[in-house]
Amino acid sequence: MQLATVIGDVVVTRKDDKLTGVTLLVLQPIAPDGQPVGRTLVAVDSVGAGVGETVFFVRGKEASFPFHPTEVPADAGVVGIVDHWDLG
Repeated sequence: MQLATVIGDVVVTRKDDKLTGVTLLVLQPIAPDGQPVGRTLVAVDSVGAGVGETVFFVRGKEASFPFHPTEVPADAGVVGIVDHWDLG
């Protein structure tokens, strides 16, 4: 799992039928200190996250697991909203 900040959402006019009703979010991966790291990406949202929230996400086939038994065509998925974290 990786941390990210939700920086936007994606609106599409046509998408795969298995993505019907699934929200797509733009994520900026972040380091444990909160600094941006790496490139932005689009992920399916399984938890109702919104712009400005810190989330954790997975990559690969695991991104579709929260939508079982539907296998959504995704390689990144938000699986949790972070309340806070401590590096202490």
